[in-house]
Amino acid sequence: MAVQEHVQEQLATAAHEKFNAGKVIIEHVSNSRLQHPLVHLPKVLGIDFSITKHVLMLWLIAATVFVVVTWVVRRYLRQDRLIPSGFMNALEAVVEFVRDGIVQPNVGRKWVDTWTPLILTFFVFILCANAIGLIPVFEVVGLLDRFVLHTGEDSLVKQLLHGGTTATANFNVTAALATITFGAIIVAGSRAHGFFKHWKNLVPPGLAWPLYILLIPIEVLGMFVKPFALTMRLAANMVGGHIAILAILSFVFLFAELFGRGAGVGVGLVVSVPLAVGISALEIIVILVQAYVFTLLSAVFIGMAINVHH
Repeated sequence: MAVQEHVQEQLATAAHEKFNAGKVIIEHVSNSRLQHPLVHLPKVLGIDFSITKHVLMLWLIAATVFVVVTWVVRRYLRQDRLIPSGFMNALEAVVEFVRDGIVQPNVGRKWVDTWTPLILTFFVFILCANAIGLIPVFEVVGLLDRFVLHTGEDSLVKQLLHGGTTATANFNVTAALATITFGAIIVAGSRAHGFFKHWKNLVPPGLAWPLYILLIPIEVLGMFVKPFALTMRLAANMVGGHIAILAILSFVFLFAELFGRGAGVGVGLVVSVPLAVGISALEIIVILVQAYVFTLLSAVFIGMAINVHH
């Protein structure tokens, strides 16, 4: 009985130590573990305000964008010549692209200066948040910790290694951005037509009254469908690419466990690494497209509230 219990204990330990692809993928794309946030804070009205990895990434992205853009613009304003150069030239091109290519065709010339700052902020913030997820910053920190720092299990460095770096892959983040768009739609319609007229514009005038019984619930539901679609589209596209890359790289460890290290290395060189590189290249396109799509649809929805006659 003692020998049997010992064997069962060894088998359980070996099974526990096997590579768990699902657990690894979830830990690398999700927010940092709720039971181990970076900074513990007390709950307020039942809401946990502890700082997680995605909260940290949001702060870092916002601070970086603010500091870089402010520094570049102030330096440009201090110089004598009006022609921009370098990074300021690229920044001006982005501003003109968003203003003339996204905002103005949808909201019109009258309101372009009103809504360009919001749409431009969406574009720059989402683009930077998407892009930073492709930079292996915390992976490098993990290597340094493994071979140089050797910090404890409860250290801040160890907690930083849990969770994904792409904040826009978190549905809470994209829902917050979509909620801003939802509020902007109401504000835009109210400023253009008045508060009560904006709500009357949800359905076209002059229809038979039985049609309004059907149209009003559909239009009210459509108000909430728009931000929901923005939320799901951005987050799902950003998390999907990372899951695909991690799943393909997991083949290396799975084949190494099943058939030996040589098989794992062979699968990695022939299959996993080339496919991961290809998907990473595709992700570069995705981060640009998703930032553009979110801002474009936000401008379209705001423009629909302003230009009701269209």
